[in-house]
Amino acid sequence: MDKMFDFALTGELLGLDFVQTALLAAAVLGLVAGVLGPLVVMRRMSFAVHGTAELAFTGAAGALLLGVGVELGGLAGAVIAALLIGILGGRESERDSVIGVILAFGLGMGVLLLSFYEGRSANKFGILVGQIITIDSTNLNLLVGASVVVLVVLAVIYRPLLFATVDPSVAAARGVPVRLLSLIFAVLVGISSALGVQIVGALLVVSLMVTPAAAAARVTASPWKATVLSIVFAEIAALGGIILSLAPGKPVSAFVTTISFVIYLVCRLIAWLRGRSSRVRVEPTATARPALR
Repeated sequence: MDKMFDFALTGELLGLDFVQTALLAAAVLGLVAGVLGPLVVMRRMSFAVHGTAELAFTGAAGALLLGVGVELGGLAGAVIAALLIGILGGRESERDSVIGVILAFGLGMGVLLLSFYEGRSANKFGILVGQIITIDSTNLNLLVGASVVVLVVLAVIYRPLLFATVDPSVAAARGVPVRLLSLIFAVLVGISSALGVQIVGALLVVSLMVTPAAAAARVTASPWKATVLSIVFAEIAALGGIILSLAPGKPVSAFVTTISFVIYLVCRLIAWLRGRSSRVRVEPTATARPALR
């Protein structure tokens, strides 16, 4: 604990190449997570993020066993999970059960694959909770490339996707391909979930994909403002988590999730104070009306 606030050591570590690479990767991930997050929350897909992350864990475990890039395995697993969720969970009433089935299968297979791996135990642990020292220029290039693809596709489908999210029945009646958009968005979420495995781990991707957006939704109803706030919150959590983890040498995910949770609590407090002040303004008016009659 004495190293937790060792700012001199933190400053030294910030000068290392792998730390700077990790910070850049976290910044890119924070941008993507912040943009997708509000739509994930609006579409009630928080559980889907967790489900795709579990299949990303399975793919990463398989890649680790085969000796290929963990990031590629995680990406493949997450995309497969997203497709399965999009295809099998077409009806909203079935979605949670489908995700639960896929999540359990993915986690079980991932544990099995890891049991066959005889390498360093730190590699196994890193898939679950993140490991920034494994992020190199190759990982960064893949992350940036995949992020660009996600953002470009989202920009193309954003307006009809938002329409289908707010009112799917009316959107379908007006010819919007609601089912196709849902499938595409599920794949985008899957890709983004896989990108977060090396930074926050498969178990805690939700802390970047959902928590910042949930916090933003507490303080604004505007989709645009919520997106901007979600990006800011995700960046603070991702970058702040890495910086705070440097001196003590502890898993990044613990700090990222803590920062995200604190931001969420602060936003809930702001929302509560706003609601309380509005009730205080309304109550005198409501009580004064009978006296005027």
